[in-house]
Amino acid sequence: MIAASAMLSLLVILPTIARAQSLSSGDSSKESDNYWRRFAIGAGASLLAHESAHILTALALGFHPHIGFDKGRPTVYSGIDSEKYPHKQFLFSAAGLTTQALINELILDIPHSRGGAIERGVLACGIGTTLFYITIGRNGDVSDIAFMARTSSLSKTQLSLIYGGVSAIHAVRMWRDPAYSHFFIRPTGNGAALGFSF
Repeated sequence: MIAASAMLSLLVILPTIARAQSLSSGDSSKESDNYWRRFAIGAGASLLAHESAHILTALALGFHPHIGFDKGRPTVYSGIDSEKYPHKQFLFSAAGLTTQALINELILDIPHSRGGAIERGVLACGIGTTLFYITIGRNGDVSDIAFMARTSSLSKTQLSLIYGGVSAIHAVRMWRDPAYSHFFIRPTGNGAALGFSF
């Protein structure tokens, strides 16, 4: 939540200015900075959508979510008694990953000019968050996958296959679409470059 708020602040504080002129060597590094800033804004927007979906789901179900810390990590708590209302807890836990998958699906389905830095950040964060939750994050105390498994008839493995399968399909679709070629490579004045410049 804190990271998503920071990325949203970047969106407000550091607006991106598009320029239609050739890049000199000095402008190349500015363009690179703007690319990675827009990429980070997209990733932050995806995280914000994930956490907001949890909060809005709990509110829609009539509960009072709150933000706390689990071993130093900021966490959204549902305010739902999972023993008494397992189905509602399942909906709360599923909301974040489902929202990110839906956003990625919309980006890949709705016709538009593809391949921009912000949408690449959204897509990368959506797939990355799912990858985290189906691997090392699936056994955490407050893991979405663990809570969904505890409050449904599905196992962690089944849930991991469901969400991982959707993200794998998104990754394959991006891999086959030339607009997303060289996904983590940024444009420069003399071609393309991978990573950050210092």
